[in-house]
Amino acid sequence: MGFLLLLCSCSSKKYLSEGEYLLDKVSVTTDTTRVNVDMLSGYVRQQPNTRWISMVKLPLGIYLMSNPNSNSSFNRFLRKMGEAPVVYDTLLSERSRQRIHDALFNLGYLHAEVTTHEEYRKHKVSVRYDVRPGEKYYVDTISVEVRDTSILGEMEKLAEGTRLKKGMAFDANVLNEERSRITNHMTENGYYYFNRDFIRYEVDTLRGSTLVRLKMIVSEHIDPTDNSHSPHQKYRIGEVKYSYDRSTGSPIWFRTSVLHRSNSLVSGEVYSDSKLTDTYSRFNKLGAVAATNVQMEPNEQDSTLLDANIVITPARLNSIQLGLDGTNTAGDLGAAANFTYQNRNVFHGSEVFSLKFRTAFEAIRGLKGYADQNYFEYSIETGLQFPDFVFPFISRDFRRRSKAATEFNLMFASQDRPEFHRRVLTASWKYRWNNANAKQLHRFDLLDINYVFMPWISDTFYDTYIKNPESRNAIIAYNYKNLFIVKLGYQYQYSSSGLASPMGIYGKDAYTVRFAVETAGNLLHGICNLANTKVNDDGQRTLFNIAYAQYAKLDFDISKSIRFSNRTSLALRFALGVAYPYGNSDILPYEKRYFSGGANSVRGWSVRSLGPGSFLGNDGNVDFINQTGDVKLDMSAEFRMHLFWKFDGAVFIDAGNIWTLRDYKDQPGGQFRWDTCWEQIAVAYGLGLRLNLNYFLLRFDAGMKAINPAYQDSERHYPLIHPNFKRDFTFHFAVGLPF
Repeated sequence: MGFLLLLCSCSSKKYLSEGEYLLDKVSVTTDTTRVNVDMLSGYVRQQPNTRWISMVKLPLGIYLMSNPNSNSSFNRFLRKMGEAPVVYDTLLSERSRQRIHDALFNLGYLHAEVTTHEEYRKHKVSVRYDVRPGEKYYVDTISVEVRDTSILGEMEKLAEGTRLKKGMAFDANVLNEERSRITNHMTENGYYYFNRDFIRYEVDTLRGSTLVRLKMIVSEHIDPTDNSHSPHQKYRIGEVKYSYDRSTGSPIWFRTSVLHRSNSLVSGEVYSDSKLTDTYSRFNKLGAVAATNVQMEPNEQDSTLLDANIVITPARLNSIQLGLDGTNTAGDLGAAANFTYQNRNVFHGSEVFSLKFRTAFEAIRGLKGYADQNYFEYSIETGLQFPDFVFPFISRDFRRRSKAATEFNLMFASQDRPEFHRRVLTASWKYRWNNANAKQLHRFDLLDINYVFMPWISDTFYDTYIKNPESRNAIIAYNYKNLFIVKLGYQYQYSSSGLASPMGIYGKDAYTVRFAVETAGNLLHGICNLANTKVNDDGQRTLFNIAYAQYAKLDFDISKSIRFSNRTSLALRFALGVAYPYGNSDILPYEKRYFSGGANSVRGWSVRSLGPGSFLGNDGNVDFINQTGDVKLDMSAEFRMHLFWKFDGAVFIDAGNIWTLRDYKDQPGGQFRWDTCWEQIAVAYGLGLRLNLNYFLLRFDAGMKAINPAYQDSERHYPLIHPNFKRDFTFHFAVGLPF
């Protein structure tokens, strides 16, 4: 770090010409608390080089390591990763001073003064903007002049909701909001050509006081071509036409019903900006549409009508993807091949038909007692997605307010391991929709059927884990039998910043709430009871001699991001999940059980290696079967900062664990108990490095255990006090943020 300080202080000279100075510091000061200095700092046009963790100008140091007289690839790389020296520009400084002054004026400080002070030291300069805001002005009288009598009625309607009040502080932001409110009302009620420029203000100060007279002037329609004045025209929708842009070369046509369903501009209705926006949104969400252009043109026969010409640009209708993946499962190497075919307009309603095929092979080592040492897998999946609700009794109004999709999927998967052969047949019927402002997302699984079939289990596996009463594992015995899982579920998500970004909350004052509930087996339980079907040796009701799972599952997750600056933020998360097997089940299906540890959980542990409770695992090693639970708690705090170039950093603390609701002999110490659960919360800390490429983010996290509930002795229970890098360190690589 000392080297970088020396580098930044000395080497920057070689990038400065005669009379140039490196901008070292910028500050905005004032002698009053009436104005927000941090807000005013945002108007400074020129900022000094970025300081890493508010101390060292690391990006500048990286740049200065390059040779200014060389254009080699290495020097270009250093300059690209680093940050060039910020050379002080007096013109930008004057613009900054003027911007600060204008901001104060807009806030009501009509006689504010802003002066610039420069302090030169060797080849560096520090700039200070001194702010003297003066007195704040208030509105004494308000008047409105409407020069177009045809819109007097609309202006009278708007008068009730105005924010302009006598005695209010003069604030240009409020004036602009009023202009926007009036403009939005007019364009929402047929006045297609109305815009903000038709509204202006006159401000007159009263001598000897801090009061102003405010006058709003609403002008007639002004034609920009010849500056002629005319009354504002209210329009209705005339003819609606559809056409296709064939420049992409993709042939396409939609059923007439699909075109009408996606269009919100109805002939004869008053023009509305929101309906135009909704039309764009509905057409662009169709998978078969690459882009949409709605051209509003005056009707040739009736000057009060606007014709809508909706031009649709087709997307590529058919696509094929081939992929080859390498796999590594606990040191066992393998490979997988994927094939995907899509048709985005299979029934001429932008329905997406997909067909996926996957095959995989893995060479398993160190597995004793089994004839075959290889793993084979193949799966085939077909899906059909409709861009609307496929369900009766859904009102037209709800369909228009919601952006929905209906999904039907069918999948068959075959897994052949040395220990067993497993077949899974899945069928699902799901709905997804979000509201108009794209902040709320809903998902409803109307029907999700999973049939797990075990055609063969090796004698070694059966005798060891299922038959032998001494080594029998209840979780394995339950999950390696033929089983029906018939569930329904609902998920809800609300994001204050919108759902558009796949990266989630990052550097914004925002929060996200997620809620999910899922139940399984209730329908089958009712059918089996009515039919009085057979009960197997484990006391479970069966359908076609196959047991079914019965459980309820509830998940809640809330995350919050607090922004300190444009380079730093604090992200917080709390997540709780509970799953309860009942009725026909004493144990949750493995796929529905919780696990802890990993890149998105407590990062001091590797994936699926923490818990439940104080359970140690298999002689201290990862035990994938037993290190699962019915209850999960995750808590995280992460301080995020921009480092340099496209690299961001993070400092984090994670806490959490999993527990079982019942006491299983294979998971000693894993049962949830109110009096001891807080003692079993694991804690980890660490550092993160993120490569932020805007469209996706690569994440590298290094976690250290701080409190390990699996051990009771002080040294291993508190690794924070007695750290052991080999024992307590875990490295994670992931795509996207942890929350």
